[in-house]
Amino acid sequence: MSATRVDTIVVGGGAMGSAAAWHLARRGVETVLLERFTPGHTNGASHGSSRIFRTSYADRTYVELAREAEQQWAELESESGSPLLTVTGGVDQGFTPYLIQIADTLADLGVDHQWMDPAEASERWPGITFTDRSLYYPNSGRLHADHAVAALQQAAITRGAEVRHESQVISIEVTADESVTVRTADHEYSARRVVVAAGAWAQKLLHDIAPLPPIRVTQEQPAHFAPRDPSADWPSFGILHDPDAPGAPEFGGIYGLSSGVEGVKVGFHGVGPVVDPDHRDFTAEPRQFAALQDYVRQWVPGVDADAPTPISCTYATTPDSNFVIDRVGPVAVAAGFSGHGFKFVPAIGRLLADLTIDKDAPTLFSFRSHSAEKVL
Repeated sequence: MSATRVDTIVVGGGAMGSAAAWHLARRGVETVLLERFTPGHTNGASHGSSRIFRTSYADRTYVELAREAEQQWAELESESGSPLLTVTGGVDQGFTPYLIQIADTLADLGVDHQWMDPAEASERWPGITFTDRSLYYPNSGRLHADHAVAALQQAAITRGAEVRHESQVISIEVTADESVTVRTADHEYSARRVVVAAGAWAQKLLHDIAPLPPIRVTQEQPAHFAPRDPSADWPSFGILHDPDAPGAPEFGGIYGLSSGVEGVKVGFHGVGPVVDPDHRDFTAEPRQFAALQDYVRQWVPGVDADAPTPISCTYATTPDSNFVIDRVGPVAVAAGFSGHGFKFVPAIGRLLADLTIDKDAPTLFSFRSHSAEKVL
């Protein structure tokens, strides 16, 4: 087996790993990115045409990270020449106590937002049913996931990184001198640092290395729905429900956004069937998919609920839905993005590059924080 010495290996060529490789290459670090699948594959969580971008969180850690990511998406667009972020505005309605928390955090941080009454929101977006006041965010929008991953990898390559597809990592071993040996089927790498951003495969690769919290891998099944008025404007949107309220929907609320020519993407959040990422059927669970269509008929009348095009992706969700971004010795880890990580991608790449020079990520994302959560 051939062997190579390199400063930093990145394991996983989805969005997070590709962003880490970009940031490392920008810093002049010798970097090799290893991805087990072909470019543009649909096996994980980083493919497709649309992901929501928003800064609307109740926790200021996420708001600040999203604002950093917003600047870095613009930098990547400039560097790659590829348009990635389309600003459409975004609106949430439903569980008012949580929306008030979001509004308070945004006000504290000076992020633009405004309350809208149902009549005003309905007039602006007649394709969505509004029953209570909603919270509007002018800077929200959508990201093109496929184009973003391709842009990150090309930008990393341009700055000197090497990207190797169809290179499945089969083992990671920390050696006595705190370096790392990474093996694929036909190659062995020795590195000063390794970044592991393996999505749904994180626990399979890291079970003997990192103290990950339990991560639930699910196959999510949103769909694209044809808009009844192709010229209508669509914000990104969320419809939230108090899970303890009488008559709350079985599968919770929904999220949605325009995917351009593909229609309007609508889906439940994090309630798909648990799967092994190596043994998926990519087929929507019939009862849950029928429930999504029923929900769309009631809450998103501007699309044809009877003309869906199913989508399949994975979520890797932690018990509290907070990310894991931390390190164990020379191994930096990114995992558990819980279906809401894509908007932060370039900023998370920066955090991962920082971990390789022994800087810390926010405490919220640490192994210790997740251990505390499990005990409480």
